[in-house]
Amino acid sequence: MKQLGLNEIREMYLSYFESKGHLRKKSAPLVPINDDSLLLINSGMAPLKPYFTGEEMPPSKRMTTCQKCIRTPDIENVGKTARHGTFFEMLGNFSFGDYFKKEAIAWAWEFVTEVMKIPEELLFVSIYEDDDEAFDIWHNEVGLKPEKIVRLGKADNFWEHGLGPCGPCSEIYFDRGEKYGCDDPNCAVGCECDRYIEFWNLVFTQFDKDEGGNYNPLENPNIDTGMGLERMATIMQSVDTIFEVDTIKHVLDTICSLAGISYNKDEKMDISVRVITDHIRSVSFMVGDGVLPSNEGRGYVLRRLLRRAARHGKLLGIEGAFLSELSKEVEKMSGEAYPELSEKKDYIAKVIRIEEEKFQETIDQGLSILEEEIKNLKSREENILSGEAAFKLYDTFGFPLDLTRDILEESGMDVDEDKFHEEMQKQKDRARKARLEKEIGAWGEDPFAFLGSNALTEFLGYDFMDSHSTVLGLVVEGSEAISAAEGSEILLVLDKTPFYAESGGQVGDIGSISTGDCDIKITDCKKGSLGRHIHYGKITRGSLKVGEKVHCVVDRTNRMSIARNHTATHLLHKTLKDVLGSHVEQAGSLVDPYKFRFDFNHFEKMTAEEISKVEKRINQAIQKSMEIEKFETDIESAQKLGATALFGEKYGDTVRVVKIDDYSMELCGGTHLDNVSQIGLFKIVSENGVASGVRRIEGVTGINTLKYVDKLENTLKQTAAALKATPENMIQRIEDIYGANKTLEKELSALKQQLNKNAADEYVNKVEEINTVRFLAIEASGYEMEDLRNLADGLRDKIQGVVVAAGDKDGKVNIVVMGTKDAVAKGFHAGKLVKEAASVTGGGGGGRPDMAQAGGKDSSKIKEALEKAKEVMQNQLG
Repeated sequence: MKQLGLNEIREMYLSYFESKGHLRKKSAPLVPINDDSLLLINSGMAPLKPYFTGEEMPPSKRMTTCQKCIRTPDIENVGKTARHGTFFEMLGNFSFGDYFKKEAIAWAWEFVTEVMKIPEELLFVSIYEDDDEAFDIWHNEVGLKPEKIVRLGKADNFWEHGLGPCGPCSEIYFDRGEKYGCDDPNCAVGCECDRYIEFWNLVFTQFDKDEGGNYNPLENPNIDTGMGLERMATIMQSVDTIFEVDTIKHVLDTICSLAGISYNKDEKMDISVRVITDHIRSVSFMVGDGVLPSNEGRGYVLRRLLRRAARHGKLLGIEGAFLSELSKEVEKMSGEAYPELSEKKDYIAKVIRIEEEKFQETIDQGLSILEEEIKNLKSREENILSGEAAFKLYDTFGFPLDLTRDILEESGMDVDEDKFHEEMQKQKDRARKARLEKEIGAWGEDPFAFLGSNALTEFLGYDFMDSHSTVLGLVVEGSEAISAAEGSEILLVLDKTPFYAESGGQVGDIGSISTGDCDIKITDCKKGSLGRHIHYGKITRGSLKVGEKVHCVVDRTNRMSIARNHTATHLLHKTLKDVLGSHVEQAGSLVDPYKFRFDFNHFEKMTAEEISKVEKRINQAIQKSMEIEKFETDIESAQKLGATALFGEKYGDTVRVVKIDDYSMELCGGTHLDNVSQIGLFKIVSENGVASGVRRIEGVTGINTLKYVDKLENTLKQTAAALKATPENMIQRIEDIYGANKTLEKELSALKQQLNKNAADEYVNKVEEINTVRFLAIEASGYEMEDLRNLADGLRDKIQGVVVAAGDKDGKVNIVVMGTKDAVAKGFHAGKLVKEAASVTGGGGGGRPDMAQAGGKDSSKIKEALEKAKEVMQNQLG
C-alpha cells in the first residue's frame, strides 16, 4: 500500500465521490444549528438530519462531506489508551432518496481497493444478521467469498436513534495481522482486540420505527456512511495508533520538544502527551467554531478539555501557559482544509491563553483546599478523602480526579472514587435532563407535515409588503383543519407571503390577512420545515377555508422599525471590529421594532470612551446617507467579495448579501433599509457581560432613540428639582452637597471619638485579670461594626490587654475581639475566641490571633456570648 498523508486521503475521498455525482459540502460547525438534541456535532450525518427527515430540501440528492466531530463520553480514557480521542474527522457519502445499497456498497469497495489500493485479502465486511440483500450484493456482485462476510446482531449492525428513520449497517474491516490479535482461537471480525479494525460504516436507512415498535419500510430509503479519517490514515501509514498519523504526530512531537522528553520512553509521560495532543486539537476547532469556556453546556466541555490539557502540561514539567502557541501547530496541519483555523488563528490563541491563565489561578486555590483536607484527615487519623470533597475540587476548580489521587498517594491516602463517580453521574443526569427538556425530539415535529413536501411557501417580502395568496393549510387547536370560524386562533400556510418569518435574530412580521368576508389579525410568523412560513393569527371577523384566496398586508411601520434596528446591527458589527479589534465576532442578536440586542466576543468591559467612539462613528456613517445594496449570489462568490459569514449560521449554496457602500458587507437573510439615513439616530443604551468572553450591547434607533432621550431628559429634570437646582447647575449643586456632607462626617467622627473616649473611661473600671493578662468584656449596642472596632481598639490600647466588645445593631449581633502582642505570646488567639463566642448567638467569624470579628443572629444571648468569651480566654491562658 502507498503511504498517504491524512490531508491527502481526505481530498482523494471527496474527489472520488464528486466523480460519482455527489455535491461536495464543507464541514458544518461543531456547534449544532437549530438542534437542541446535541451539545456538539458528533457524526457526519448530524448536520444533515433535516435532509433525512424531509424537514429541509437538500441542495443535492447526493452529497459528500468531511465533518469535524467531538465525542466526550470516554474522556477519562483519553491518553490512557492509544485509541481513545475526543476530536476526529468523519468522511461520508449520503443519498437522500436517490441510490441505495447496490451503489453504496459498490462505490465503497471500489474506493478502498482501487483508489486506496488496499489488498482485498486484508479486507472483511460485516452485515446485519437478517440483511440477505446486503449479503447478496457483497457476495454475488462484489465477489466476496461468504467467509469474508460476517453476520452480526442488532447491537453491532443496526442503526437507530429512538423513533423515526433507522436501518441495518454494513461495516468494512482491515486485518492488521496476528500480532495485533488475542489468544482466542475464534478471534474474528467483531472481536474486541486490535486485530480487525473497522473503518467504514455503511448505514442503509430503510425503515421508520413507530411508537408501537414496528419497522415500516420508507418510501425513499437513504444512505448514510461514515469513515473515520484518522483510522484510514493509520491503515495507509502502517502505524499502530492515531497519535502516530502524520498531522497528529506533528502536534505530539511539538509537545515532546516543549517538555524536553522522548515519546515511548515513559508510559506515564506518554499518557500526558496523548492527552494534550488530543485535547488541543478539540479545543482549537471548538474555539474556531465559536465555543467559549463556561460552566455549562458545550462551554463546560471546552473548559474541561482545556484544563485537563493544561494540567498534563504541568505533569510534564512545561512551565507557564503553552497551549495557545500549541494551537498554532494544529492550524499548520489543518488550516488548509479548515480555513476558519487560519482566519481565527490569533483569536483562538487568545481565548485559550486567557482560560489557561485563569486555570493557573484556580489550580493553586484547589491545591490549598486539598492540602487543608489532607491536614484534617490526618488530625482525625483517617486516610480516605470523601467523594463529595473530590468532586467539589473537580467541579469548582477543574481538579481532575487523577491529580487528587496522585497528591493523596504522596501522603499515603486514597479517595472514595465510587462516591466521586456517583456525584459525577448526578451532574450528568442533571445536564441530560436539562437538555432533554429543551429537545423537541431527535427527528423534530412539524404541525404542517400533513401537507407533504410539495406544499412550499414563496417569500415575497424583500420586494413587497402585500400579496394575493392562497391558503394551503390550516391548524386549529393543534390539529389539521379544513376551515376555521370567527374567534379561532389559527396557524396557516400560504403559497406565497410578504410576511418575514422569525430567523437570524429578527422577529417575525405582524399585519393582517383578509378575504371579502374574513379578517385575520396576524401576530407572528415563524419558519416550519422546508422553509414554510407559518402565520400565527386570530380570526376577528367571518370564517376561512383551505384553498381560499386572501390578501396579505404587512404592518409597514412595524417592519420599518425592525429594519432600522437590523441594519444598525450591521453597522455596529463592523464598527466594533474597527474600534476593539478584528477578533470581535457576532455571538447572537435580537432585532424587534423597539430595540436591538447584539452579543459579541470580547474579553473585557468596554470603556466609556470606546462606547462613545462606536456611537459617534455609526451616527457619522448614518449622516453619509450610504446606499444599501441587497443581492443574491453563490456562497463562494460572496466569500471572494469579502462578505462576512456569522458563526453558527447555516448557509445554502445561494446566499443573500447585504452591502452598505464600502462600510459593511454580510451574508444576511433579514429585511433591511435602502439607505442608512433611514436609521435616523443610533444610541447605545447598555453594555454588559452575558457569559465568559461574551459582551452584550443593547440600543435603539429612529423614533425610539428620541423616546429614550425624552425619558433621560425627564429623569434629569426630576433629579434637578429634587436637588433644588436646574439641569444647568445640578453638578455644582451636587458638589456643594457632597462638600457639606464631608464636613458633617468629620464633625460626626470627632464626636464619635469623644464618645468612645468617654465610654472607654466608663468601661475601664470593669477590667479583670486572667493569668496576668488584663481582660475586658463589654456589651455596647447601637454601634456599627466599624465603630465597634474603633471602640475596642481604643480600649485595648488603654488597658494594654484583651478586649471583647459585643452589641446589637438593627437586630444583628456584632462582636469584636482584640489583644496585645504580649497576650498573644501567652496563648491568646482572637480568631478562635470570637468563633466560639459568636456560635452562642447563632453566628460565626474569625480572624488573626491579635484581632478578629464575627456576626450573630440572636441578640438575647449577647451576655451569654461574653461569658463564653471569658471561659475561652481562661482556657487559652491555661
